Amino acid sequence: MTLWPKSVRSHVKTGHDREIIAAYPFRSAAPTSLWASLIDGASQNLAFAGYTNYFLWQQHPRLGARLKAKAEAGARIRFLVGDPESDVTRKREEVEGVPLTVSTRIKITLDALEKMGECRGVEARFSDQHIALSVFQFDDQMLVTPHIASLLGDESPMLHLRRLEDDGLYDRFASHVTALWESGRPVEL
Repeated sequence: MTLWPKSVRSHVKTGHDREIIAAYPFRSAAPTSLWASLIDGASQNLAFAGYTNYFLWQQHPRLGARLKAKAEAGARIRFLVGDPESDVTRKREEVEGVPLTVSTRIKITLDALEKMGECRGVEARFSDQHIALSVFQFDDQMLVTPHIASLLGDESPMLHLRRLEDDGLYDRFASHVTALWESGRPVEL
């Protein structure tokens, strides 16, 4: 016996896709306020596993101070970025062919992290294995961008996920970030 009328049942998610809160055709279509609410709302675990992460510093005023305060309150904050000197980065720069190069965008993030000063709880590592997939984790929510061919990250689609089950979409992407983190090389800040 079904308790919901047919018109409501068609709008209630019951499968694995129920972890998907929203989908955006472009990362840039997600409102900056969404990013801000996720960053500000997270208190335990924030992971920025984008190849450059530079747009965060451009779009969020005082991000360094906000993250530093979270770290001082006990949050773990991780940045996983590409190596600005790697062959993977150079090849990506050739594909994109834009004046603001991939290595420059990575260096913007590294510079911003360095300006935060030494802060227990804030870490960064290099990895070139996530060039085609960005995962941004905020406690039990995340934003995932699978990069499309020659498009820039902000031109690729994005999913907003919330963890609701073991081994669901959220956990699968979180384990990806963990594996990349464990195999990454520490960045000296």
